[in-house]
Amino acid sequence: MLGNIGPLEIIVVLIIALVVFGPKRLPELGRSLGKGIREFRGSVSGDHADDDDEPAGQRGIAAGDPGPVVDEKPEPVAHKRP
Repeated sequence: MLGNIGPLEIIVVLIIALVVFGPKRLPELGRSLGKGIREFRGSVSGDHADDDDEPAGQRGIAAGDPGPVVDEKPEPVAHKRP
């Protein structure tokens, strides 16, 4: 069914998309579509190379980096009186 799609049909679809979404929004839609396809392929194949899933403090521990330095005692905050 989809085997008969030629270059003319692809051009027509791209022109319609340009008219509907506009030239400013079209690159953003392409990036989000590409990102979605990559995430789908990664989830289907079982690759979990996303760094977004790890907490920020856990990234550097495996590499020997202690991570961000945190003060144990917070600075006092001046409160305004009403």
